[in-house]
Amino acid sequence: MKIIAKLLLLTIAFSVNAQSKKTQDRNAIKEMCGCFEVTYNFIETFNYTDDASYKPSETKLSRGLEWAGLITDENNKVSIQHILQVGNPESPMTVKHWRQDWLYQNTDFYMYNGTNHWVFEQKEKKDVRKQWTQKVYQVDDSPRYEGSATWVHVDGKSYWENTTTAPLPRREYTKRNDYNITLRGNRHEITSSGWVHDQDNRKLLREAGKEDVIIANEKGYNTYKKVPEERCKVAKEWWTANNSKWEMVRNKWNEIYTRNTDLSLKINVDNKPLYKHLFSEKITEKEEMYTIIESFVQK
Repeated sequence: MKIIAKLLLLTIAFSVNAQSKKTQDRNAIKEMCGCFEVTYNFIETFNYTDDASYKPSETKLSRGLEWAGLITDENNKVSIQHILQVGNPESPMTVKHWRQDWLYQNTDFYMYNGTNHWVFEQKEKKDVRKQWTQKVYQVDDSPRYEGSATWVHVDGKSYWENTTTAPLPRREYTKRNDYNITLRGNRHEITSSGWVHDQDNRKLLREAGKEDVIIANEKGYNTYKKVPEERCKVAKEWWTANNSKWEMVRNKWNEIYTRNTDLSLKINVDNKPLYKHLFSEKITEKEEMYTIIESFVQK
Protein backbone atom coordinates (compact mmCIF):
# COMPACT_ATOMS: atom_id res chain seq x y z
CA MET A 1 0.00 0.00 0.00
CA LYS A 2 2.88 2.37 0.79
CA ILE A 3 4.34 1.81 -2.68
CA ILE A 4 0.97 2.51 -4.29
CA ALA A 5 0.60 5.68 -2.22
CA LYS A 6 4.07 6.88 -3.25
CA LEU A 7 3.32 6.21 -6.92
CA LEU A 8 0.06 8.10 -6.60
CA LEU A 9 1.83 11.08 -5.01
CA LEU A 10 4.47 11.05 -7.76
CA THR A 11 1.77 10.95 -10.42
CA ILE A 12 -0.05 13.89 -8.82
CA ALA A 13 3.19 15.86 -8.46
CA PHE A 14 4.09 15.21 -12.10
CA SER A 15 0.62 16.30 -13.24
CA VAL A 16 0.79 19.51 -11.17
CA ASN A 17 4.26 20.35 -12.52
CA ALA A 18 3.15 19.70 -16.10
CA GLN A 19 0.10 21.91 -15.63
CA SER A 20 2.25 24.61 -14.03
CA LYS A 21 4.58 24.57 -17.06
CA LYS A 22 1.64 24.78 -19.45
CA THR A 23 0.24 27.71 -17.47
CA GLN A 24 3.62 29.45 -17.75
CA ASP A 25 3.55 28.85 -21.50
CA ARG A 26 0.04 30.29 -21.89
CA ASN A 27 0.89 33.31 -19.77
CA ALA A 28 4.01 33.99 -21.87
CA ILE A 29 1.99 33.80 -25.09
CA LYS A 30 -0.63 36.19 -23.74
CA GLU A 31 2.10 38.70 -22.82
CA MET A 32 2.20 39.40 -26.57
CA CYS A 33 -1.23 41.06 -26.25
CA GLY A 34 -1.65 44.77 -25.67
CA CYS A 35 -0.75 48.10 -27.23
CA PHE A 36 2.83 48.35 -28.51
CA GLU A 37 5.26 50.75 -30.09
CA VAL A 38 6.86 48.48 -32.69
CA THR A 39 10.24 48.83 -34.41
CA TYR A 40 10.99 46.63 -37.43
CA ASN A 41 14.66 46.14 -38.34
CA PHE A 42 15.92 43.99 -41.25
CA ILE A 43 19.36 43.83 -42.83
CA GLU A 44 20.89 41.39 -45.30
CA THR A 45 24.10 40.16 -43.67
CA PHE A 46 25.82 37.74 -46.09
CA ASN A 47 25.24 36.67 -49.68
CA TYR A 48 26.58 33.57 -51.39
CA THR A 49 26.20 34.33 -55.08
CA ASP A 50 29.01 34.54 -57.62
CA ASP A 51 27.04 37.11 -59.61
CA ALA A 52 29.04 40.34 -59.53
CA SER A 53 25.91 42.36 -60.31
CA TYR A 54 24.08 41.05 -57.24
CA LYS A 55 22.45 43.77 -55.14
CA PRO A 56 21.50 42.98 -51.54
CA SER A 57 18.14 44.03 -50.22
CA GLU A 58 17.96 47.50 -48.74
CA THR A 59 18.18 47.78 -44.98
CA LYS A 60 14.67 48.20 -43.61
CA LEU A 61 13.83 50.27 -40.53
CA SER A 62 10.26 51.25 -39.73
CA ARG A 63 8.15 52.04 -36.70
CA GLY A 64 4.49 51.95 -35.84
CA LEU A 65 1.81 51.49 -33.24
CA GLU A 66 0.19 48.07 -33.06
CA TRP A 67 -2.61 46.60 -31.01
CA ALA A 68 -2.64 42.85 -30.41
CA GLY A 69 -5.96 41.56 -29.15
CA LEU A 70 -6.80 38.20 -27.61
CA ILE A 71 -9.58 36.61 -29.68
CA THR A 72 -9.34 33.01 -28.39
CA ASP A 73 -8.25 31.99 -24.90
CA GLU A 74 -8.73 28.25 -24.48
CA ASN A 75 -6.74 25.61 -22.65
CA ASN A 76 -5.07 24.33 -25.85
CA LYS A 77 -5.41 27.39 -28.09
CA VAL A 78 -4.53 31.06 -27.84
CA SER A 79 -5.26 33.33 -30.80
CA ILE A 80 -4.02 36.92 -31.16
CA GLN A 81 -5.07 39.41 -33.84
CA HIS A 82 -2.71 42.29 -34.71
CA ILE A 83 -4.06 45.67 -35.88
CA LEU A 84 -1.81 48.50 -37.09
CA GLN A 85 -2.70 52.07 -36.15
CA VAL A 86 -1.06 54.48 -38.59
CA GLY A 87 -1.06 58.08 -39.78
CA ASN A 88 -1.79 61.27 -37.88
CA PRO A 89 -2.08 60.43 -34.15
CA GLU A 90 -4.95 62.92 -33.91
CA SER A 91 -6.92 61.04 -36.58
CA PRO A 92 -5.23 57.66 -37.14
CA MET A 93 -6.16 54.95 -39.62
CA THR A 94 -6.30 51.23 -38.92
CA VAL A 95 -4.96 48.33 -40.98
CA LYS A 96 -5.80 44.70 -40.25
CA HIS A 97 -2.40 43.04 -39.84
CA TRP A 98 -1.23 39.47 -39.17
CA ARG A 99 -2.70 36.89 -36.82
CA GLN A 100 -0.96 34.28 -34.71
CA ASP A 101 -2.60 31.14 -33.33
CA TRP A 102 -0.86 29.02 -30.70
CA LEU A 103 -1.94 25.36 -30.48
CA TYR A 104 -0.81 22.93 -27.80
CA GLN A 105 0.52 19.56 -29.00
CA ASN A 106 -0.82 20.18 -32.51
CA THR A 107 -0.08 17.46 -35.09
CA ASP A 108 -1.44 19.02 -38.33
CA PHE A 109 0.78 21.37 -40.35
CA TYR A 110 0.75 23.30 -43.61
CA MET A 111 4.39 23.72 -44.61
CA TYR A 112 5.22 26.31 -47.27
CA ASN A 113 6.92 24.86 -50.35
CA GLY A 114 7.11 27.84 -52.72
CA THR A 115 4.82 29.18 -55.47
CA ASN A 116 1.92 29.87 -53.10
CA HIS A 117 1.78 26.17 -52.22
CA TRP A 118 1.58 24.55 -48.77
CA VAL A 119 2.18 20.85 -48.16
CA PHE A 120 -0.02 19.21 -45.55
CA GLU A 121 1.95 17.16 -43.02
CA GLN A 122 0.93 15.22 -39.92
CA LYS A 123 3.41 14.63 -37.11
CA GLU A 124 3.42 11.90 -34.50
CA LYS A 125 2.03 12.90 -31.11
CA LYS A 126 5.35 12.02 -29.48
CA ASP A 127 7.14 14.52 -31.74
CA VAL A 128 5.08 17.49 -30.47
CA ARG A 129 4.67 16.47 -26.84
CA LYS A 130 4.38 19.58 -24.62
CA GLN A 131 5.14 21.79 -27.62
CA TRP A 132 3.20 24.78 -28.94
CA THR A 133 2.65 25.36 -32.66
CA GLN A 134 2.65 28.95 -33.80
CA LYS A 135 0.50 29.37 -36.92
CA VAL A 136 0.93 32.74 -38.61
CA TYR A 137 -1.67 34.04 -41.07
CA GLN A 138 -1.73 36.74 -43.72
CA VAL A 139 -3.86 39.88 -43.42
CA ASP A 140 -6.71 38.03 -45.19
CA ASP A 141 -6.32 35.01 -42.83
CA SER A 142 -4.83 32.81 -45.54
CA PRO A 143 -1.82 30.73 -44.41
CA ARG A 144 1.68 32.13 -44.09
CA TYR A 145 3.93 29.87 -42.00
CA GLU A 146 3.91 27.64 -38.93
CA GLY A 147 6.20 25.61 -36.71
CA SER A 148 6.28 23.75 -33.41
CA ALA A 149 8.65 24.05 -30.44
CA THR A 150 8.81 24.11 -26.66
CA TRP A 151 8.48 27.29 -24.63
CA VAL A 152 11.51 27.66 -22.35
CA HIS A 153 11.41 29.38 -18.97
CA VAL A 154 14.86 29.61 -17.42
CA ASP A 155 17.04 32.20 -15.65
CA GLY A 156 14.18 34.69 -15.66
CA LYS A 157 13.69 34.34 -19.44
CA SER A 158 10.70 33.03 -21.40
CA TYR A 159 11.28 32.26 -25.08
CA TRP A 160 10.23 30.01 -27.97
CA GLU A 161 12.42 29.15 -30.98
CA ASN A 162 11.63 27.48 -34.30
CA THR A 163 12.89 27.35 -37.88
CA THR A 164 10.39 26.91 -40.72
CA THR A 165 9.75 27.71 -44.38
CA ALA A 166 7.70 30.77 -45.32
CA PRO A 167 6.79 32.94 -48.32
CA LEU A 168 8.84 36.03 -49.10
CA PRO A 169 8.10 38.92 -46.75
CA ARG A 170 5.80 41.62 -48.07
CA ARG A 171 8.71 44.05 -48.33
CA GLU A 172 10.46 41.66 -50.76
CA TYR A 173 8.00 39.75 -52.93
CA THR A 174 7.45 42.55 -55.45
CA LYS A 175 11.19 43.33 -55.64
CA ARG A 176 13.00 40.00 -55.64
CA ASN A 177 12.69 37.00 -57.96
CA ASP A 178 16.04 35.30 -57.27
CA TYR A 179 14.64 33.33 -54.33
CA ASN A 180 11.25 31.84 -53.55
CA ILE A 181 11.37 30.68 -49.92
CA THR A 182 12.37 32.33 -46.66
CA LEU A 183 13.76 29.86 -44.14
CA ARG A 184 12.72 31.71 -40.99
CA GLY A 185 14.59 31.29 -37.74
CA ASN A 186 12.08 32.72 -35.25
CA ARG A 187 12.68 33.52 -31.59
CA HIS A 188 9.91 35.08 -29.53
CA GLU A 189 11.16 36.33 -26.18
CA ILE A 190 9.13 38.04 -23.48
CA THR A 191 10.90 41.04 -21.94
CA SER A 192 10.26 43.38 -19.03
CA SER A 193 9.00 46.04 -21.46
CA GLY A 194 7.09 43.81 -23.91
CA TRP A 195 8.54 41.24 -26.28
CA VAL A 196 11.06 40.75 -29.07
CA HIS A 197 10.76 38.90 -32.37
CA ASP A 198 14.35 37.95 -33.20
CA GLN A 199 14.94 36.40 -36.64
CA ASP A 200 17.82 34.67 -38.39
CA ASN A 201 16.56 34.07 -41.91
CA ARG A 202 17.92 32.44 -45.04
CA LYS A 203 16.78 33.33 -48.55
CA LEU A 204 16.40 30.06 -50.47
CA LEU A 205 15.93 29.20 -54.12
CA ARG A 206 14.01 25.92 -54.30
CA GLU A 207 13.59 24.09 -57.60
CA ALA A 208 12.07 20.66 -58.18
CA GLY A 209 14.66 17.88 -58.26
CA LYS A 210 17.48 20.11 -57.02
CA GLU A 211 19.01 20.94 -53.66
CA ASP A 212 17.98 24.24 -52.10
CA VAL A 213 20.39 27.09 -52.88
CA ILE A 214 21.08 29.67 -50.18
CA ILE A 215 21.12 33.11 -51.81
CA ALA A 216 21.69 35.22 -48.70
CA ASN A 217 21.22 35.52 -44.95
CA GLU A 218 19.09 38.14 -43.24
CA LYS A 219 18.85 39.42 -39.68
CA GLY A 220 15.54 40.67 -38.34
CA TYR A 221 15.03 42.28 -34.95
CA ASN A 222 11.54 43.54 -34.16
CA THR A 223 10.83 45.05 -30.75
CA TYR A 224 7.40 45.44 -29.16
CA LYS A 225 7.41 48.00 -26.34
CA LYS A 226 4.19 47.98 -24.32
CA VAL A 227 2.48 51.37 -23.94
CA PRO A 228 -0.84 52.42 -22.34
CA GLU A 229 -3.90 50.72 -23.89
CA GLU A 230 -5.64 54.03 -24.56
CA ARG A 231 -3.06 54.82 -27.25
CA CYS A 232 -4.56 52.00 -29.33
CA LYS A 233 -8.16 53.04 -28.69
CA VAL A 234 -8.94 53.53 -32.40
CA ALA A 235 -7.55 50.10 -33.35
CA LYS A 236 -9.51 48.38 -30.57
CA GLU A 237 -12.73 50.13 -31.59
CA TRP A 238 -12.19 49.17 -35.23
CA TRP A 239 -11.74 45.53 -34.27
CA THR A 240 -14.88 45.56 -32.12
CA ALA A 241 -16.84 46.90 -35.09
CA ASN A 242 -15.35 44.46 -37.62
CA ASN A 243 -14.65 41.30 -35.64
CA SER A 244 -17.86 39.54 -36.71
CA LYS A 245 -16.92 39.84 -40.39
CA TRP A 246 -13.47 38.43 -39.83
CA GLU A 247 -14.81 35.66 -37.64
CA MET A 248 -16.77 34.47 -40.67
CA VAL A 249 -13.61 34.66 -42.77
CA ARG A 250 -11.71 32.59 -40.17
CA ASN A 251 -14.51 30.02 -40.09
CA LYS A 252 -14.26 29.53 -43.86
CA TRP A 253 -10.49 29.15 -43.71
CA ASN A 254 -10.83 26.67 -40.84
CA GLU A 255 -13.12 24.57 -43.03
CA ILE A 256 -10.49 24.63 -45.79
CA TYR A 257 -7.66 23.74 -43.40
CA THR A 258 -9.57 20.75 -41.99
CA ARG A 259 -9.64 19.19 -45.47
CA ASN A 260 -6.14 18.02 -44.49
CA THR A 261 -4.72 18.12 -47.99
CA ASP A 262 -2.08 20.14 -49.84
CA LEU A 263 -3.15 23.71 -50.50
CA SER A 264 -2.35 25.90 -53.50
CA LEU A 265 -3.72 29.44 -53.76
CA LYS A 266 -4.13 31.74 -56.73
CA ILE A 267 -2.32 35.07 -56.46
CA ASN A 268 -5.14 37.05 -58.08
CA VAL A 269 -8.78 36.59 -59.03
CA ASP A 270 -10.33 39.23 -61.28
CA ASN A 271 -6.96 41.01 -61.20
CA LYS A 272 -7.06 41.49 -57.43
CA PRO A 273 -5.37 39.66 -54.54
CA LEU A 274 -7.60 38.15 -51.88
CA TYR A 275 -7.05 40.85 -49.28
CA LYS A 276 -8.32 43.56 -51.63
CA HIS A 277 -11.54 41.61 -52.15
CA LEU A 278 -12.08 41.03 -48.43
CA PHE A 279 -10.99 44.50 -47.28
CA SER A 280 -13.82 46.05 -49.30
CA GLU A 281 -16.50 47.48 -47.02
CA LYS A 282 -19.06 46.30 -49.57
CA ILE A 283 -18.23 42.65 -48.83
CA THR A 284 -20.18 41.77 -45.69
CA GLU A 285 -22.35 38.73 -46.44
CA LYS A 286 -21.10 35.30 -45.42
CA GLU A 287 -21.93 33.51 -48.66
CA GLU A 288 -20.23 36.18 -50.75
CA MET A 289 -17.08 36.00 -48.61
CA TYR A 290 -17.08 32.20 -48.74
CA THR A 291 -17.40 32.25 -52.54
CA ILE A 292 -14.53 34.73 -52.89
CA ILE A 293 -12.20 32.73 -50.64
CA GLU A 294 -13.04 29.46 -52.39
CA SER A 295 -12.31 31.07 -55.77
CA PHE A 296 -8.66 31.44 -54.70
CA VAL A 297 -8.23 27.76 -53.85
CA GLN A 298 -6.66 25.81 -56.70
CA LYS A 299 -8.66 22.66 -57.47
